[in-house]
Amino acid sequence: MIGNYIKTTVRGLMKNRAYSFLNIAGLAIGVACASVIFLWVQDELTFNHNFVKRDNLYTVRENQTYDGKTSTFRATPGPMAAALKADIPGVKNAARMGGDHDMVFALGEKVINENGTYADAEIFPMLKLSFVKGEEANAFQELHSVVISTTMAKKFFGSANPIGKALKMDNEHDFTITGVFTDLPKNSTFQIHWLAPLKNIDHVQPWQQDWGANWTRTYVELEPTADVNAVNKKLANYIGTKKEGNKTVCFLFGMNDWNLRDKFIDGKMSGGRIEYVRLFSVIACIILIIACINFMNLSTARSEKRAKEVGVRKVMGAAKGKLVAQFIVEAVVMAFIAVIVAVFLVYTVLPSFNTMVQKELFIDLLKPIHLFYLLSIGLVTGLLAGSYPAFYLSSFNPITVLKNIKLPSAAGAGFIRQSLVVIQFSVSIILIIGTVIIYQQIQHVKNRQLGYQKDNLVYIDTKGKLTDHFAAVNNELKQTGVVADASLSEYPILQIWSNTDNFSWDGKDVSKNPLITIESVSPQFVSTMNMKLLTGRDFYANAKLDSSNVIINEAFAKQMGKAGHVGGIIRDGGSKPYQIAGIIKDFLYNDMYVSGAPLMLFSRPQNNNILTIRFKQGVNLTEALAKAGEVYKRANPGYPFEYKFVDADFDELFKTEALTGKLSGIFASLAIVISCLGLFGLAAYTAERRIKEIGIRKVLGASVAGLTGLLSLDFLKLVAVSCLIAFPVAWYAINNWLQSYQYRVTVQWWVFAAAGIAAIVIALATVSFQAVKAALSNPVKSMRSE
Repeated sequence: MIGNYIKTTVRGLMKNRAYSFLNIAGLAIGVACASVIFLWVQDELTFNHNFVKRDNLYTVRENQTYDGKTSTFRATPGPMAAALKADIPGVKNAARMGGDHDMVFALGEKVINENGTYADAEIFPMLKLSFVKGEEANAFQELHSVVISTTMAKKFFGSANPIGKALKMDNEHDFTITGVFTDLPKNSTFQIHWLAPLKNIDHVQPWQQDWGANWTRTYVELEPTADVNAVNKKLANYIGTKKEGNKTVCFLFGMNDWNLRDKFIDGKMSGGRIEYVRLFSVIACIILIIACINFMNLSTARSEKRAKEVGVRKVMGAAKGKLVAQFIVEAVVMAFIAVIVAVFLVYTVLPSFNTMVQKELFIDLLKPIHLFYLLSIGLVTGLLAGSYPAFYLSSFNPITVLKNIKLPSAAGAGFIRQSLVVIQFSVSIILIIGTVIIYQQIQHVKNRQLGYQKDNLVYIDTKGKLTDHFAAVNNELKQTGVVADASLSEYPILQIWSNTDNFSWDGKDVSKNPLITIESVSPQFVSTMNMKLLTGRDFYANAKLDSSNVIINEAFAKQMGKAGHVGGIIRDGGSKPYQIAGIIKDFLYNDMYVSGAPLMLFSRPQNNNILTIRFKQGVNLTEALAKAGEVYKRANPGYPFEYKFVDADFDELFKTEALTGKLSGIFASLAIVISCLGLFGLAAYTAERRIKEIGIRKVLGASVAGLTGLLSLDFLKLVAVSCLIAFPVAWYAINNWLQSYQYRVTVQWWVFAAAGIAAIVIALATVSFQAVKAALSNPVKSMRSE
């Protein structure tokens, strides 16, 4: 029986090719969009699933409160890992790990910068990296040991076994390769290609063993039976038991939340990428529903065409259940055809989508979860899309339809079709408005005054001894004729992570402890960044002359009150005095959505690894970079000249928001396309149903323009109603979203008006084709009896 239903369905599709194309195209686009989104969602939800112990792995976070505002930090004291394992029940293992950074590795003439980190040996049994060469138990037996990824091993050794061979790290020490691990997947927190013992760097400065100094990250593995809440209670004031007066609050942050919920507001978990996962999951479902609405609309609209078929079959003894089964099978068959088309569409667009979202998504039909998804989406979509048409068509009274009496349910079906069109266009309009507002918000922040000029500015994470003779290097860079200035700093201009509350000044309110960002720089820093000096002077060219002087920003000056002036004194830890030499205009760093935070610059060029170069306006950047690279390589032999543009890093800060806006725009456009396919089909049906009316009106003198307007008016009313529904919903949702930004755009009425006009114009263009076609038809042919 099902075979007969399928044959009937295929014949019906071939007989009504235009109708079949509209139905299948709408469903296929909807399924393809949803599939691509769900692949992205799956990738996000399976982040770090390569770590088998992920349910028991945590990192320690710190909450620190300054002036009533709590901030959450990743860095922890150096001694914490070993102490936690010894002091707190339930902690099975603990390890320290430094932040990711590039390191120069050399093998003969081959010199490569690779990203990795230093860590304790305990990290291996916790992460359970997949070793293809060597053993994790012996990985860090020697101080100068290193384990590397398979990719890094191939770069240096090809297919040869690298175990026991040495690579020179940072042009200083030979590190023996003791292991090779499989490359970590892209949806993993750790994107590293080497690991070396943290003991190589944990004794560089005496403060690294101080419980009040946060510089490393602490990772913890709990016993499977341990209660994380109980551990957190003991961990909360743990640092205070080691360092008297320290009020830092520590807690465990689970690996399963690192990617999705890594956003903290006032010390509490408050969303993160999970918000985008939810947003795009909803969008995927909405697009699927819009596609299903198309199917339902077109099917019910053509119901009168099949009314007599239903009547005849009922007279011949067909039961309602069999009719329902037939129409549902038709819907499911069409849905699976759409799924097959959608798979081809996904394969076609996925490379471009991967480039856009910077992932390596793929669809694997042999993968059970992907196959189950496609089968499920075809079945569910077919049932959802075909349910109403099936029950609607099978409910016709055979006597009524065979006597050509108007169907009593036609008015109800018409109302449902109109309601579904309104839903389609309401959603599409909301997506359009949301896309525009997201774009405006990004541009609003990008175009604000940064406090420095980011154009023609590059920075290099230097290695070696370049900082020891920076003055000579700077002069040689300027002599190239393409460099305006250069400077050294501890951190890049956009990311300054060193801060403390350990400063005092005359008149300071002892009840307040503002967090002050500190940055060590060379004397050329302010001029290289083109910062504005509000009062006072810049640093002297000889950094030693300013060893007791500082430059602060206006936000810090306001915090200091009357003491915040040139000549004012700031004490480090209440003892060593620094005199304010100058005050600069606030500049933005770390968070582009807030006002400038208090900051202090020290004239300390030694041990600063960030070299920032400003090129002159109008130079050819390719040639300028080549000249600067030659100077760098002469001054720092053995180290590659690998640079980053500050403006590119600036754009990277808005990557998530920009991607959200771009994807929302694409999916809004596709939602409009799907809606218009359905509208086109409904317009064709309406024109066909009213063909005799149109013929009579033409005979009586109606113009083509008048008939076109008559046929288009009902649809334009529906779109207008969609606008009235969409506008308040969009207004509420957008303003609620903008509340999460301190610096935000003002929502303007013209965005809503433009979106409404665009929807009306698109709908009019879609409907007009069928309306004009009907209006131009020959009335003689249309008025003939059957």
